[in-house]
Amino acid sequence: MNLEKKQINRFFLLATAPFVGLFIVLLFSMKPLHLEVDPALYAPEGTLKEQTDILKEHLDKADQSVKVTIASIRKTAALYNQTTAAMSSIVTNARTQALRPEIIYNRRITAKLGVPFERVESDRIRIELYRVNPGVYQGYAMKVKLKDPAAMKMSLGRDRVGGAETTMQAVARHGAVAGINAGGFADNGGKRYPLSTTVLNGKYLTGFESSFKDLFFVGLDPSGKLVGGKFYSQSELDRLKPSFGATFVPVLLKNGQPMPIPEKWQVSPKRAPRTVIGNYKDDQLIIIVVDGYNESGSSGATLQELQSKMYGMGVVDAYNLDGGGSSSLIVNGRVVNHPSDGNLRPVPTHFLFFK
Repeated sequence: MNLEKKQINRFFLLATAPFVGLFIVLLFSMKPLHLEVDPALYAPEGTLKEQTDILKEHLDKADQSVKVTIASIRKTAALYNQTTAAMSSIVTNARTQALRPEIIYNRRITAKLGVPFERVESDRIRIELYRVNPGVYQGYAMKVKLKDPAAMKMSLGRDRVGGAETTMQAVARHGAVAGINAGGFADNGGKRYPLSTTVLNGKYLTGFESSFKDLFFVGLDPSGKLVGGKFYSQSELDRLKPSFGATFVPVLLKNGQPMPIPEKWQVSPKRAPRTVIGNYKDDQLIIIVVDGYNESGSSGATLQELQSKMYGMGVVDAYNLDGGGSSSLIVNGRVVNHPSDGNLRPVPTHFLFFK
């Protein structure tokens, strides 16, 4: 038992001897520990005041810099506002100057019509009504400014091929503010069909038919420009992209020049109620509807008279629409002209105008 204890004690002495020796060596070799303190923490009172003054000086300079910057920003803002106001004035003047030629031109063509006795105006359209009375016939001129191309459309009688209705019925049914009769027609089997090539909503109603004899096509393109003439192939007409249009005879003016009126249409009939449509170079439309008592050739206007009238008015292109008892002009829910039949005639196509 004692032997075992001695062996165990010897073992622990041998095991711990190196650690004890290392501890003794470290104990005698360690240097004293010195803590260094920043003298600035214990700066004298005078030094701290100087630093405070320096800091205050920097803050004052920063404050002055901020004030200068704010003043500069205010000046810049004021200059910006002045510049913006000046630019707005320049733009306004430029627009006014740009409109001057249009205003001057409109005054020039309006002067040849006289004073309108009725006006219709909205953000989509402007309509002015004038009396036309050169002494040999009486009628009405309607000058139309399409501010929106969609303010003019063509309607089909009762919305079906072969159907017919009066211009008043078409105006009322579609909610239009004005309307005139459009192309010619042919009767067959108790129905009334549009004459030759007719386009509605950008599509050919009964297909394309090449121009023959004195027939022409007239309508509007998507930009609100009057397009028309004789077309001997569909591709010719397709290039103009008509939104709608109808056919009749003959062409009166083309590119500002009178076109030869075939002898047949000079005398058959010589005088008659008429509806003609044309355009000015600024794309305003002009429509003249002439009164007549009958279709016998003894009342109304000749085509040469209307051709000369529109030429003198500065019209660029002009086309004769269906006339006689078909001639009708509706504005603001009333019949403006005096239909030769005594009543409005049902026809298959109408040009309508919308507010």
